[in-house]
Amino acid sequence: MAGHSKWANIRYRKAVVDARRGRLFTRLAREITIAARLGGGDPEANPRLRLAIENARAENMPMENIRRAIMRGTGELQGEGGQLEEILYEGYGPFGVALIIEVATDNRNRTVSQLRSTLTRLGGSLGESGSVLWNFERRGVLYVEGERVSEEQMLEYVLEAGADDVTRADANYIVYCAPSVLAQCRQFFTNRGLQVREAKLEWLPKSTVQITTREQAERLLKFLETIEELDDVQNIYSNFEMDDALLEELQHA
Repeated sequence: MAGHSKWANIRYRKAVVDARRGRLFTRLAREITIAARLGGGDPEANPRLRLAIENARAENMPMENIRRAIMRGTGELQGEGGQLEEILYEGYGPFGVALIIEVATDNRNRTVSQLRSTLTRLGGSLGESGSVLWNFERRGVLYVEGERVSEEQMLEYVLEAGADDVTRADANYIVYCAPSVLAQCRQFFTNRGLQVREAKLEWLPKSTVQITTREQAERLLKFLETIEELDDVQNIYSNFEMDDALLEELQHA
């Protein structure tokens, strides 16, 4: 999980900036739309939709935006682009880093063309289906604000909730669990007065690629940020590993 947690920490710190740009709301709305299209517009009968709505509300997304996203998914709202579909792409970045890129798009041809050209320009490439997926596993991940809870108490909560592991992200926590207990874990932490900023399924690497120099780190992080900011990209996962000292050096540069 180490490579994932490094990128997760960086993404966590970027969240405020993402929210200001509206990028975060766009991603959350797309997830709501897809969940509603696949499982219906009733969150009580659609666990994925319920989780997507909870994530959006945790980021103070207006209820009107949530309602419109649901209606788009159920087909009640027309004239706002084509039907969104989820696609999973696999590929490679600089230094042999493996990538899993989740997109939500209403135009598959446009998306793959943009993704391929951007990856190539930045020194990466798209891979065949299954080329890197074998090195990742699907896990539940919760981003929990933890200023009011000690590490010892959090470890106890993790065990009680049925989760598997936890890491620090500044004053907050990233909790890992089996996909089947993600909703249960979110409810557990919420019931104990902890704010769960986001809870979702992610791809975590089984083995990692070590990034050892500042030059490598700067290039790779710029690469990941550029891919993540493409319009149709929902999430990007990678298997790099980086020493904490190097990460701190970059953040204070």
